Amino acid sequence: MSQMQKDRQTANSDRKADRPWLIRTYAGHSTAKASNTLYRNNLSKGQTGLSVAFDLPTQTGYDSDHVLARGEVGKVGVPICHLGDMRVLFDQIPLEQMNTSMTINATAPWLLALYIAVAEEQGADVSKLQGTVQNDLIKEYLSRGTYVCPPKPSLKMIADVAEYCYTNVPKWNPMNVCSYHLQEAGATPEQELAYALATAIAVLDELKPRVPAEDFPALCGRISFFVNAGIRFVTEMCKMRAFVDLWDEILESRYGVNDPKFRRFRYGVQVNSLGLTEQQPENNVYRILIEMLAVTLSKKARARAVQLPAWNEALGLPRPWDQQWSMRMQQILAYETDLLEYGDLFDGNPVVDAKVEELKAGARAELANLDSMGGAVASIEYMKSRLVDSNAERLNRIERNETVVVGVNRWTEGEPSPLQTEDGGIMVVDPAVEQEQIARLDSWRAERDDAAVAAALEALRAAARTGANVMEPSIAAARAGVTTGEWAEEMRKAYGTYRGPTGVSGSVSNKTEGLEDLRAAVDAVSDRLGRRLKFLVGKPGLDGHSNGAEQIAFRARDCGMDISYDGIRLTPEELVTSALEQQAHVVGLSILSGSHLPLVEEVMDRMRLAGLAHIPVIVGGIIPDEDAQKLRAMGVSKVYTPKDFELNGIMGDIVTLVRDTEIAAE
Repeated sequence: MSQMQKDRQTANSDRKADRPWLIRTYAGHSTAKASNTLYRNNLSKGQTGLSVAFDLPTQTGYDSDHVLARGEVGKVGVPICHLGDMRVLFDQIPLEQMNTSMTINATAPWLLALYIAVAEEQGADVSKLQGTVQNDLIKEYLSRGTYVCPPKPSLKMIADVAEYCYTNVPKWNPMNVCSYHLQEAGATPEQELAYALATAIAVLDELKPRVPAEDFPALCGRISFFVNAGIRFVTEMCKMRAFVDLWDEILESRYGVNDPKFRRFRYGVQVNSLGLTEQQPENNVYRILIEMLAVTLSKKARARAVQLPAWNEALGLPRPWDQQWSMRMQQILAYETDLLEYGDLFDGNPVVDAKVEELKAGARAELANLDSMGGAVASIEYMKSRLVDSNAERLNRIERNETVVVGVNRWTEGEPSPLQTEDGGIMVVDPAVEQEQIARLDSWRAERDDAAVAAALEALRAAARTGANVMEPSIAAARAGVTTGEWAEEMRKAYGTYRGPTGVSGSVSNKTEGLEDLRAAVDAVSDRLGRRLKFLVGKPGLDGHSNGAEQIAFRARDCGMDISYDGIRLTPEELVTSALEQQAHVVGLSILSGSHLPLVEEVMDRMRLAGLAHIPVIVGGIIPDEDAQKLRAMGVSKVYTPKDFELNGIMGDIVTLVRDTEIAAE
């Protein structure tokens, strides 16, 4: 062996590898007990942190027996109604030793209160707890929809959590600025950078008066981010490097944070789910791997925690094996490769540097634009409309084959996937889960101390009414046995409720290019009807994933239809009343939370009772073939899933349905 080889071998053996990022899977379903089993199994397989998914009633502040919770209990996460549920969720999991991320926003103060109460019961030193609550309400108004209260009081509650954690749980990240759903809603990289950073600025501006000036830099250091990494992985990696530079710049120039360690951009990531395809779903494994590289290859911009979707999430709820497969992907990169033994691979790369500077310039320009409007809170309607526009353009590029999606608009012929086995390749939540959860909730209410609950709620009410920090009374309420719905109702009473902007204008569209034939068909049917074709788009239940509904309404408007879209979180009763009052010619329902069967059934029943059985109903969502057959048996005219990406085809179906209905009535 030459001396040079010996020197190289010595250098390699002396090189100290970086510590891997936290390896997580985003998980939770059915019940606290079932989710606890899943968590303990995943931890035994090498997962190094927890990432909790809560169901929609929990996220939006309703107990499992509320009318709006029907069909949603345990579907997209675990239902947590009270301290007993949280106790079961973390049974035999020592919270003092765990790093737990909780994807919770509107009810973040409450879920953190429950978590702290369980940790205290375990005998943990609360000051040593480590983890994160997402606690980002601004992106909820823009993209995800699980908000409860208006923006200003929501910002106040974000600051309540941060202020409390800084004093009492110093290792906890009290806010996770979430750009993930911005990209899912169609954000460009520049928009994702600007809107997320504007949110962080709004939070820091709210926090600054709450702590002594000398403590503010350390508080800045506890703000973390949760981002998305898409398939254009070079751009996405450059975006992460731009995030690092811009966050450092903002903290130093705007807030005077001089210590570099408090200016570090700390983030976790869930790679893109928007680009996962129902067609040839096995290809999603490659997409997920490539997207993971964007947030791991560059040491300067490497994620602190990574959770990956499963290959089959475009089909439904992943099974434990599917989640394990995604976790193994992380482990192979972290432990089998030599990635963590080297410094940053991209420093000084002229291509990377140029792209990073381009992204930073675009983000700075958009940040200046938002600042001129009064900041993130004042700009919510503007940002929402820009996201809808950007998402429409993204879909247009796919429809025009300008953006290639393998298996969707090119190379669509392929062999059947052997991964889609007899169970359809997904997990299905047992419908009986909802009634079982409600029974446990009834028992909890019957066995608790009603006087203690009343006193705790009064203290919580007083704190909310006077503007005091809600965290201490929330923790006391958790101990007393207050439920999620009761806590949230106090916040609604104190701060009011809110309906976010849809980003879809009902005004006449001038975006008619390529739609001439469809517009002519809409005109012809409208002439036959004696008025403009009326299309009611609705989202029953608690599902806040509104991208699909927005794009359908957007395209229908461009085709010349008279659209009605009032946004998310409407009851079947409200939608049917609207269809009756507005004399809709067709009703479109969008549900992505898996609650399509009970919610559509109720809509169809109510339409028959209202004398609207002749009006065609179409349904879109992540709907297995077996469920699609059940929906058609209920009387649904058309069922669309993510594979039906050609919106013009859907528009043509709507025109045909309305025309045929009118002909049949003549």
